[in-house]
Amino acid sequence: MYVVQTSDLTKIYENRYIALNALNLRVEKGTVFGLVGPNGAGKSTTFRILLGLQRPTAGSVSVFGDAMTPERADIRRRVGYLPTNPSFPRHMTPITYLEFVGSILGMDQRQAKVQLARLLQAVDLASAAAQRIHGFSTGMMTRLGIAAALMGDPELLILDEPTSGLDPAGRKQTIELIRELSGRDRTIIIATLILSDVERVCTDVGIISQGRLIYAGPMAEMRRLARQGTISVEIEGNTGAFEQQIHTLDEIGSVRYERLGSEFRITFLGTEPLAEYAQRVLSLVDRTGVELLYITSGADEIEEAFLQRLEDDRTRGFLRVAAWAATQDVGSNSGPFNELTEVEPLDAGISRNPPV
Repeated sequence: MYVVQTSDLTKIYENRYIALNALNLRVEKGTVFGLVGPNGAGKSTTFRILLGLQRPTAGSVSVFGDAMTPERADIRRRVGYLPTNPSFPRHMTPITYLEFVGSILGMDQRQAKVQLARLLQAVDLASAAAQRIHGFSTGMMTRLGIAAALMGDPELLILDEPTSGLDPAGRKQTIELIRELSGRDRTIIIATLILSDVERVCTDVGIISQGRLIYAGPMAEMRRLARQGTISVEIEGNTGAFEQQIHTLDEIGSVRYERLGSEFRITFLGTEPLAEYAQRVLSLVDRTGVELLYITSGADEIEEAFLQRLEDDRTRGFLRVAAWAATQDVGSNSGPFNELTEVEPLDAGISRNPPV
């Protein structure tokens, strides 16, 4: 079952800016879906439309199998939402604010008290429950936002850059909390710029670029799109002997390496398990008599796969434009790329002032 499904979802602001471009997104029940993309890619716009806070210019969106519109408050009650850098009434305390959220959701006062006490404990704010919000740190504000999003025990939880502005300890705590919230028939969608967070918590991932979904699939598949196996080592001693023997690590020669001082980044292009490649590198360290200072698998593999997807999409975009331009009358004074501005397929039939 798809908890969220969009079809050719398009959002154009005042016929000037294309925020979403025929976005087709599907999120299955029970998954933790990471929506990854650079700033301005369309993540927040997607969330606002999923919540019925804005109308799409074209296309459709359904949540829990029903069409989402601004009038569907009944659907929104089943969704929890954490915006980027949430803000709250500074004069309130966590208790009074969560009571207020519970009243908006129509919760019984006793039920709201039980729920808020449980949530403040879960997000580690129980000791600050009576403090005024105006003195809270960024991490505390984020955790309060997550508690507020969970007040109605939502089936779908949408988190827009939940680790933005947090220090490493705050990021770790937030990621662990999200991991604890997953499962139990709850679906979570996370928008983020931090790829390591996606890898640590998400079961599925989608890459959005310039309003288009250019990849969607399981996290395991994203890892397979990355380099097959990369081992980084830092050594001391006879590094020259070590470097001369790197080619022996793979019998068919499918090994590459980069060197930066005493650090070697060795990439195997075969299909053996990563543990096998790590053992080969350790054997080479032993044979050449160098001292091993540090060894790790390639920590940047997911980032490289993400960047490669973006680059492939840009390349395909250039090729599409070039192929289109080649079919045009290049002898005119306007030129093929000026003619592009005369073609407006996305604007066909769209009002000059689309509703927002």
